[in-house]
Amino acid sequence: MFQGIEHTAIASPNPEKLAQWYVDHLEFQINYTYGGNYFVKAANGAMLEIIPSEGEFAPPKLKDPGIRHLAIVPDDFDAALAQLKDQGVRFINEPFTIAGNRLVFFYDGDGNICHLIHREQPLP
Repeated sequence: MFQGIEHTAIASPNPEKLAQWYVDHLEFQINYTYGGNYFVKAANGAMLEIIPSEGEFAPPKLKDPGIRHLAIVPDDFDAALAQLKDQGVRFINEPFTIAGNRLVFFYDGDGNICHLIHREQPLP
């Protein structure tokens, strides 16, 4: 009956600018727009809807309640890390390995938390 998550929404003070950040930095494509909302789609089909925000942005912390990060899967972890560094992306930490998985956390153009992940073994 339920097929899964079609998209996750992020509220932004400038949806077009944030959508373009995902295009420029993470190779997403803007695949649909309407009424100031932007859908961006990753190569694997995952989508984000970026909508106009209201109110002040509260900088997130890694363990705040609610949705905390977007995990991004690169083809090549080291090349993706180098590209993001070259593009001036702000990182929260240095890359680390836990249970065989390589991770590094960073901020998107609005300050939302993302991370690159390379899993030693894919999840079941």
